[in-house]
Amino acid sequence: MYYKPKTTSYTLDQAKQRIEGYCAYRERCHSEVVSKLEKMGMIPEAIDQIISDLIQSNYLNEQRFAIQFALGKFRIKHWGKRRIERELKFKGLSPFTIKKAIKALENEDYEGSFNSHFDQKLASLEAFKGHKLRTKLIRYFQYRGWENELIFNRIEQL
Repeated sequence: MYYKPKTTSYTLDQAKQRIEGYCAYRERCHSEVVSKLEKMGMIPEAIDQIISDLIQSNYLNEQRFAIQFALGKFRIKHWGKRRIERELKFKGLSPFTIKKAIKALENEDYEGSFNSHFDQKLASLEAFKGHKLRTKLIRYFQYRGWENELIFNRIEQL
């Protein structure tokens, strides 16, 4: 027997109410909200109307999203500026908004965080020596988006 999934249709008010809850749960960017509305089966005109209403009622604010995203990824996942910038571009944010988010990181102890994270990683790689240790450290920190200048300056101090 073939299982047919239940399709739910939403009125404009129902969809708006549901998306308001979606946006209230945590900060969202426009592309996440549009994707969610498309999955709900909303037509483009309804999506535009709902997005406009969300912006007016301050449920949706890309600059606030970008800053929260950047600070969260920096503090929790220990990402550097380059990785955060790349992820924000992937989410479709404007260069101006991305610059604001990156600037918010400068208020944090950016280099101090890098140094303490570097020391932790160095301690976990104590079994490796020489070139292999340097390669592992470089790859680890480049993948997480830390600037090459920070990485290489710190490696030269070893």
